[in-house]
Amino acid sequence: MKKIIIYTDGGSRGNPGRAALGVVFCNEKEQVIKKYGEYLGDNLTNNEAEYSAVIYALKKFKSLFGKSIAEISEVEVRSDSELLVNQMNGKYKILDEKIQKFFIEIWNLKMDFEKVKFKAISRENNKEADRMVNETLDANAGSQKLF
Repeated sequence: MKKIIIYTDGGSRGNPGRAALGVVFCNEKEQVIKKYGEYLGDNLTNNEAEYSAVIYALKKFKSLFGKSIAEISEVEVRSDSELLVNQMNGKYKILDEKIQKFFIEIWNLKMDFEKVKFKAISRENNKEADRMVNETLDANAGSQKLF
């Protein structure tokens, strides 16, 4: 079984506001394999961006490595969103309907992997994914809509 560590982060300036995600793929020795930042658009909350980052990461894994590799891989998703991690680990209820939809999508994506674990980490230990979020938001600063 292969083990991949994926650091995820999502951020929203305005909350809700302009949002982006950051995803960093590492091997089991924590060496960076790939990094991504993606602009999500306007009027999204921080929590929506955090969940979007996990969805993006799991989909990107399958597109990079293929479903057959996913089926024999253990993925550890590391996030500084305590809410997301505790909801995905069944410790917190999900009351927000939008977040429920994100949760269901992640739950379904997990089925394609040998194992997916969610681990809460400090912001200090998620700097690279956070940097990807902020770089992406900065690069898309001019894409605000006036009307």
